[in-house]
Amino acid sequence: MSSFTVRDLCIDRGGKRVIDQLTFTLESGSITALLGPNGAGKSSLVLALAGVIPVAGGTFAIDGLAFAGRSPDVVRAAGIAAVPEGHCVLAGLSVEDNLNAAGLQQSQKAAASAVEEVYTIFPELAERKKQRAGSMSGGQQQMLALGQGLVARPKFILADEMSLGLAPLIVKRLMGVLSRLADDGVGVLLIEQFTALALKHSEEAHVMSRGRFTYSGSPRPLLLEPEILHRAYLA
Repeated sequence: MSSFTVRDLCIDRGGKRVIDQLTFTLESGSITALLGPNGAGKSSLVLALAGVIPVAGGTFAIDGLAFAGRSPDVVRAAGIAAVPEGHCVLAGLSVEDNLNAAGLQQSQKAAASAVEEVYTIFPELAERKKQRAGSMSGGQQQMLALGQGLVARPKFILADEMSLGLAPLIVKRLMGVLSRLADDGVGVLLIEQFTALALKHSEEAHVMSRGRFTYSGSPRPLLLEPEILHRAYLA
């Protein structure tokens, strides 16, 4: 069992503090929902934990080994896979090349095996190996974006607004994949606009507003009493 611990994390963007002394822990085999209004700092948090943007203070670590300030490649190799919002794929490359690029840090054999696992999870991608990623539907591109994360065989996945602009059937499919990954021991941070969906699939929940948590605990009260969620959004 692994733990991904974030302690007193601060993030500045454009001269403004967007994350202020945030502390929480993700556990392997568990889904943690992160909710909050637009502009709360959720996406900035994912980018910082992925090593894409710098942190202004605090740290984050897997099992005590710190990665704050390290490059995205180092963070990814440590077992942290970010799936940013917006179907982020290499649009000009084929599906196969996108997945192969995600496995460059592994041995050729390990990467090939991981890519085949992604094709098993998403047969649509297997049927489109040679297709240019940017020519696929939004749902297929999101499958590919998640598949890129899976190729790295992560200990933790940071999934940011996977459902954005997608049909409910595709969203349900992607959520099912995340649930199975958690059952297999992967820790998941789930940022999701469909709050009820996220809460139903999570074991813990945080609500963020203005870069701070306004609620942390069981998702059940937020499901049963929407007013608690509403107050947390406005705090």
